[in-house]
Amino acid sequence: MSLSHEGTLELPPRPLLIVLSGLSGAGKDAVLSRLKEARYPLQFIITTTTRPRRPTEKDGVDYTFVPTEIFQKMIAHDELLEWANVYGNFYGVPRAPVKEALARGQDAIVKVDVQGAATIKKIIPEAVFIFLTPPSVTETVSRLKNRRTESPADLELRIKTAEAELKQLPLFDYIVLNRKDELDRAVSDIKAIITAEKCRVKAREIRL
Repeated sequence: MSLSHEGTLELPPRPLLIVLSGLSGAGKDAVLSRLKEARYPLQFIITTTTRPRRPTEKDGVDYTFVPTEIFQKMIAHDELLEWANVYGNFYGVPRAPVKEALARGQDAIVKVDVQGAATIKKIIPEAVFIFLTPPSVTETVSRLKNRRTESPADLELRIKTAEAELKQLPLFDYIVLNRKDELDRAVSDIKAIITAEKCRVKAREIRL
């Protein structure tokens, strides 16, 4: 923070890296879609994955879908900020678009699972970590069942994983509840978090 020639306070233009994580079925994709619809000034980083594309998904919009061989080359060339094998498929956050957004002073947001958030926390502790969750585990289970995108075995695994992931809450800076039929409220909470971060006296300084 500094004073201009006119004696007014000026906040330094330090961009944020926002890490959105949370339980499966919490509504992370829905939140990101609503932020995009509102043209919120964020660089939305698209996750790269080896899992098969679902019928409703678009390559380069929901995810970047690549063969396992390509993903392994990205790992070997250090092109991923973080990556993990989740339920038998690889997921990773590409490093280049994050670095480019921050270099031009634009806030960036990435969507990762809790494991990925823990990895990013180690290498970029000054990022803003937000945990999105339904109000209860019971509602989480209901949402996962209603999605009908997992086999019974995968569904059981995701439920067990959700219980373990809730224990990782201390890793995060903020928790946002995504209540049923109240998506806009969750989105507003995330916008408020970003606004609050912009008003910090000691701004976060992202080093990547």
